[in-house]
Amino acid sequence: MSLLNAMILGLIQGIAEFLPISSSGHLSILNNLFHMTTTENGHMFFDVLLHLGTLFSVCVVYWQDIVQMFYEVLGFLHAGPLAGERRAHYPAARLFLMIVLGTLPLFLILPINDMMEGLYYKSVFIAVMLVLTGCILYISDKMQQGKKTEKNMSMLDAIIIGLCQAAATIPGLSRSGTTITAGLATGLRRDFAVKYSFLLSLPAVLGANILAFAKAIRTGVDWSCLPAYLVGTVVAILSGIASISLLKHIAAKGKFGGFAYYCWVVGVLSIILTVIF
Repeated sequence: MSLLNAMILGLIQGIAEFLPISSSGHLSILNNLFHMTTTENGHMFFDVLLHLGTLFSVCVVYWQDIVQMFYEVLGFLHAGPLAGERRAHYPAARLFLMIVLGTLPLFLILPINDMMEGLYYKSVFIAVMLVLTGCILYISDKMQQGKKTEKNMSMLDAIIIGLCQAAATIPGLSRSGTTITAGLATGLRRDFAVKYSFLLSLPAVLGANILAFAKAIRTGVDWSCLPAYLVGTVVAILSGIASISLLKHIAAKGKFGGFAYYCWVVGVLSIILTVIF
C-alpha cells in the first residue's frame, strides 16, 4: 500500500465515519470500483487501525464527558441502595446507562455478521443504501427540536436508538445519520442527539475491532506497510476530530439536508459507474 493510498483512505474514514454519509459505503465504493482497499492483500490490519483512530477521535472530543461518566458511575455505586435522592444528581452516570442499553441491540447482529460483511462487495446494494441514507437525513431536517437530554431520556429511547444503530451495520447505511435521526424522532435535543450518537459508537466500534483484530492477525499483516498504516491512522484521527466538530456546529443550526443531497448524488453515480464498468 502506498503512502498516498493510506492517507486517502484515512481521510475518507475520518470524514465519513462521523459525517452522516457512511464510511463503509465510501470505502466499499473505493474498493469495488477503484480497487483501493483496506481489507484485502494483507491490509485488514490497516482497517482495524483506521477504526481505532476514529475511536480515538471521539475520546479526544468528548474526553470531559467520558471522565465525568467514569467518576459519576463510581459515585453512583458508592452512594448505596438507600440514596435514591442523591442518585438523581448523577446525569453522567445515567448517560452511561443509556449507552449500555443502546449497545445491547448490537448482539442481535452477531449471528448474521458474516452475511452483513458479504454485502460490502455488492456495489449496487451499497449505492441503494446511500440513497436511503439521504432520505433518512432529509427526514431528520423536518423534525422539530426535542427537549430530552441524559437527564430525562427514557430506557425505551435508548433501546430504539440502539436498534437503529444495529440496523446501520448494513454497509452503506450511515451509523451516525441513522442514530442521530432516531434520537431526534424520540425527542432528544438536537445537540444531545449528536453527542449521544458519537458516545454510543465507542463500545460498538471497540467491540467490532476486537473481533476484527483477531481475524486480521489470522489473515496476516504486511509489516512492510506499517509506516503507511500509521500515517493513515493519524490522518483518520485528525480528520475525525475535524468532522465531529463540524457536525456539532451543523447540528446547532439543525440542517443535514446538504448531506442528503450528497448521498443521493454519490448513490446514483455509483449505480451508473457499476453498470458501465
